[in-house]
Amino acid sequence: MSALLEARGLRLAFGGVRAADGIDLSVEEGEFLAIIGPNGAGKTTFINMTTGYLRPQAGEITFRGRRILGLPPRRIVRLGIARSFQLPQLFTEHTVLENMALAIAAREGPWSPLKTLLRPAWRDEAMALLGSFGLAPLADQRGDALNEGARKLADIAMAVALKPRLLLMDEPTSGVAAAEKMAVVETLARVLRQSGVTAVFVEHDMEVVDRFADRVAVWGQGRIMALGPPQAILADPQVRRDVIGIIPEEEAGRAPA
Repeated sequence: MSALLEARGLRLAFGGVRAADGIDLSVEEGEFLAIIGPNGAGKTTFINMTTGYLRPQAGEITFRGRRILGLPPRRIVRLGIARSFQLPQLFTEHTVLENMALAIAAREGPWSPLKTLLRPAWRDEAMALLGSFGLAPLADQRGDALNEGARKLADIAMAVALKPRLLLMDEPTSGVAAAEKMAVVETLARVLRQSGVTAVFVEHDMEVVDRFADRVAVWGQGRIMALGPPQAILADPQVRRDVIGIIPEEEAGRAPA
């Protein structure tokens, strides 16, 4: 594997809060990289810097060897980086199929409302992609009629319609019912791997991280505290205590009554 994305020395502070304090990270072609850490650790800030929504005060970001720091989000998307948000960004008054066609139209360039959105080629492509996500039966439903799991899948399907090389996902299982969670992530992982899309995802569910990540980066106070395979990272006593919230038995035994 070769590095697809590289971040070096990223620094960004909001007042006295260091959201990025010297972030160095390489994302390898074809991998699924999970980012974990407590709230406020700087995880979403990293995604926002990578996708052009925030500009670091220092550091550099390259994608496929090209400097992308300072480029606007739309330009970054056209270079091959897409993202999904913690809250699905669907046009809720439109059907799932129309949402997909809008994503395809955005990829293809300027589109006029005077032109047919559901042109045959776009409709066929949208339906094929919805089929791969298991959403074809919901194609004619409005976005506001979907449950949270289907909304998450539709939102990420729209990102995949942009044909990215790299997809950054901010808490893809947030708000999804526990009974649906694994099925949703299994679908995401299958489609992304079949499409050859590299994925970086912020996640709080450690079972999801353990099952689907190739590597795990642990964020803390704007820094990467640990980086490695999920089995090693999730077994680390400090990660278990500070991120997962599991107190080692020897420490628990010393806790005051």
